[in-house]
Order: sequence, then structure tokens, then C-alpha cells
Amino acid sequence: MHLAVYLPLLVPLAAALSAGRLARRLDPRLATWLLTGSAVALAAATATVLSLLVVAGLIQIPLIAQLGRLSQQVIQQDNAPSTTVALLSAVALSAAFAAAARMTWRRVRVLLAAAVQARHLPGTGEVVIMEDDGVAEAFTVPGRPGRIVVSTGMLTALTETEREALLAHERAHLRSHHHWFTAAAQLAAAANPLLRPLARAVAFTIERWADEDAATACGDRRLVARTIARASLAKAAAARSGTAAPSRATSFALGVTGDPADLADLSSAGPVPRRVAALLAAPPQRRLILVIAVAAVLAATGVCTLEALRDLHDLLETASV
Repeated sequence: MHLAVYLPLLVPLAAALSAGRLARRLDPRLATWLLTGSAVALAAATATVLSLLVVAGLIQIPLIAQLGRLSQQVIQQDNAPSTTVALLSAVALSAAFAAAARMTWRRVRVLLAAAVQARHLPGTGEVVIMEDDGVAEAFTVPGRPGRIVVSTGMLTALTETEREALLAHERAHLRSHHHWFTAAAQLAAAANPLLRPLARAVAFTIERWADEDAATACGDRRLVARTIARASLAKAAAARSGTAAPSRATSFALGVTGDPADLADLSSAGPVPRRVAALLAAPPQRRLILVIAVAAVLAATGVCTLEALRDLHDLLETASV
């Protein structure tokens, strides 16, 4: 097998290093699709290559070669990976499948819990008002239909126009089914830990996507920026006061303030300040050259993976007796 078989294992590292830049420079809708698709494609390529390395190592074992009626002489003459490489690949592949299975199970449970929570929220409208002045919260719960939960503490912290901007942001989450992007990216990251920066970038771009949709709906980018800042400060103040947050079907509940970790230090250039800064700047551009570059890298990864498949197939054909 040629050296190209190992290239798909290195591309996730390059993707991890460039994920943040792509998230900042691309239109958030495009960035979300591109980063999520890249994460899934790279996780699949990694699993495929690891499987090929495992098979290539197994057929070098005399007993397995005999059972498969393969010529050991032909296999040994080929540039096959060593048994050590095959063993390490088997360990990595097992860990990847186990992590992906756990993540899938957790996601299914959380999605079902979110659907149940959405059905049992009070009222029948899209927006549910939670009577709690000591909590500043606003988030969506996906379901059939999805619901938007807003606390009276959050409503009190915002003006009437800011409330409209907040609801526009939350409706964007529901309308675009952003929880599926989060699920896909985190599943890929579970299968390949090198892809975790892509999952974090997707969490940022879906919030930016909802921000831009809210700005379009309200016709005022500065209003949405001010809403995000005031909502985040209100939530942070409530958290410092020790007030317990409302129960969420977390991981699938998306809100205007993003992940709770985003509020750890509002004085740093974290996700919330960067979202506000993006809204105060000009609308993002598509930057076709970056899209083409990412597509080219993914295409090269696919070609390398297919080449590895062909090499293994040719080896098995040649070694058959």
C-alpha cells in the first residue's frame, strides 16, 4: 500500500488548525455547512483508512492468510503496513467506534428528551414565558413543533425592540434545524478527537447564522448586536448571583447567549464578543476561494482513500491462490 493511505489521517489536523479562521471569515450559513460536511467526511475517511490498515495487517497473519487462501509470499512482497501499525490502527478504530456509539446514544436520548420537553411545556404557542425574574434565559427546544423558552428575567433586561431581535434569533435556530448541525459535528469529533475544533467552530457559526438571520428580519445589525450583549450580561449577572438556571434538554437547546462556557469571561475575545463585533462590521462575504480550497482538500482526501481501497483490492486479487 502506498504512502497516500496515511494522508487522510493527517488532514484532520490541518482542518483543526484552520477551522477557527474559516468560521470567522466565511458567511456563517456557508461556514456551518462547510465545517459540518468536512467534519463528517474526514471522520468517515479516517475510519475507512484505519479499517484498511487493520485488514492489511490481519492478512499477514499466517492462519488468516491460510483461511483466506492468500499467498503469504505475495503479501510479504507487497509494501503492506507492519503488524504494529495494524495493531495501533485496530486500537484507534475500536476507540473511535466506541466513542461514536456512545455519542449517538446520548444524542438520541437528548433529542427524545427535548421532544418530550417541548410537548409538555405550558401553553400551545411557539413562545413559552417562564415566570422567574431571577433567571435570565432564552433558548429553543427542538421538537414537533419546537418551542422557544424565555424567562421574565430576560424579558425585563431587554427593551421591546431587543425582545423582537431575541425572538428572531431563536426562531432562526428552529427554522434552520441548527441542532442537527451540532449533532453531526460532535459525532464526527467523537469518532476523531482531532476534529473537536471543527465541532467548536460549528457551535460558533450556528450562533452567527442565527445572528445574521435576526439582523435580516429586524433590518438592524446594531440592534441584534446590542441584544446579544445585553442578554449575555444579564445571564452572566444571574449566574454570579447563584440563581439556578432552568432545566434544559441540553446539547440540543440553543440560545442567543450560546453555550454557558461562552460567558466565562466576557472581557476576553470569546464567542460572544466576537459575534457582537461581527454584527457591528459589514455583512460577511462568501469568499469563494476559501470554499474552493476546502473542497480541493476534501477531494484529495477522497482520492487518497479510494486509492488505498484500490491498493488493498489489488493486493487481495494478486495474493488469491
